[in-house]
Amino acid sequence: MPIPWLRLLDMLIGVSDLARRTTTRASAGEQERRAPGRRAFGHLEARLAGVVVAALREVFDRDSRRLEVERERMEAERQRAERVLRLERLRQAGDRELGRLRLVAGVAVASVIATLFLSTRLTGAHLGVRLALGGGWVLLLAALASALLAQSRVADALSRVDDANGEGGVLRSGAAGRLSPWLIVIGLALVGAAVMLA
Repeated sequence: MPIPWLRLLDMLIGVSDLARRTTTRASAGEQERRAPGRRAFGHLEARLAGVVVAALREVFDRDSRRLEVERERMEAERQRAERVLRLERLRQAGDRELGRLRLVAGVAVASVIATLFLSTRLTGAHLGVRLALGGGWVLLLAALASALLAQSRVADALSRVDDANGEGGVLRSGAAGRLSPWLIVIGLALVGAAVMLA
């Protein structure tokens, strides 16, 4: 809270004027007798005191304006730092989501490759086993496609995170990102069922 310099200065001037009036009233007649030209200097002193007070007020006003500008600048810097921190948190969340989706895509690719080795053993099986194996492959490939789609969505959201509209948004992979691990699980369950039936 700034110090009310002008009020303190006015109060000091008022007290000094009051003290001066009481002493000058008592000795006004005596001073006029001693120095008849002294009254002209009193007006000059009053004008000089007014000029000094005006100069002091101007200095205090300038100082308070400078303090206000510094306060506004500090507030702007605080808001900028908060925005940078918020953007950094969004970037980190996006990087974590991209890492998770890459892991899901890698598991889907590894599952497809692993089931390809099983296909040589199951080619002579009956139609139900081959349909279960084919359904598992379709689900694994769908999981891979949905993981890649979710990765592109998160990457696009990360590229727009600096925009004013994308600043407050949350980086999500959407339904494709949530669905891809389940597609892998169901696809592997179908492949497992095909192996069990063979």
